[in-house]
Amino acid sequence: MREFLRKVLSTLVRIILTPFRIITFPFRKIRDFINYEPEDTPTPEVFARTLEQPSVLLEHIGALRVHLFRAIVALFIATGISFAFATRILDFLAEPIGGIDSLQAIEVTESIGAFMRVSLLSGFALALPYILFEVFSFVNPGLKRRERIFILMSLPFAAVLFIAGLAFAFFVMLPTALPFLLNFMDITTVPRPSNYIRFVTNLMFWIGISFQFPLLIYALASLGFVRSETLVRGWRIAIIGIAVLAAVVTPTVDPVNMGLVMLPMIVLYFISIFLAKIAQRSRDRRTA
Repeated sequence: MREFLRKVLSTLVRIILTPFRIITFPFRKIRDFINYEPEDTPTPEVFARTLEQPSVLLEHIGALRVHLFRAIVALFIATGISFAFATRILDFLAEPIGGIDSLQAIEVTESIGAFMRVSLLSGFALALPYILFEVFSFVNPGLKRRERIFILMSLPFAAVLFIAGLAFAFFVMLPTALPFLLNFMDITTVPRPSNYIRFVTNLMFWIGISFQFPLLIYALASLGFVRSETLVRGWRIAIIGIAVLAAVVTPTVDPVNMGLVMLPMIVLYFISIFLAKIAQRSRDRRTA
């Protein structure tokens, strides 16, 4: 009789607590996700285990393929959503030269190419948070709790910095570059949609990517992979690398636009040194 009453009471308790368990289920999953600690195995041992069991590497490659597929699907969906706004975005991007009516196409598919290019850039901006989350999901099993929390908190800042880079390129760099390019040698220039949109989207995309650099350096310094002293000693090499990158990224060959691309990158590099110093001090305090 006593055993029967105990079973009845336990069943009643489970029934009563079921709604609370359902409500708290997501929070418990998030807690377990954040508090998970990977196996602390030395790198040589991991490498040796991979050589002994190649199937482990194949599992990682399979997981990478799944995450890449999801990221590409998200990019396609975001690009499809951008189709509804691409015409407005095209008109907005053409405002520095007088609007979309100032562009003159000489090829049949030129306008379609400009439309698709703008849709792809805006789709990438929309899908960037999810793409970054897929990257995080791939590396998550090897992260410790503190690293996991730090990266999760950094994802929104990465999206904000990318949008800030787009805004900087459009509102600061384009108004400076376009008058020089359109009036060089007093030759009247009628921009083509393909050429103008390629120039604008390339500039905005790469400046948006370069704005991620301080956050990346801060993350690497927090994890102990980079030190501010190393960045200070290598500033000359960094400027040469930035010059090479700016020459590759700049859609024109003139030094003015190359300098416009170089200047924010150099400023971002020195900001990265400052952020690396802050992250380094915080890491040293935790270690102590």
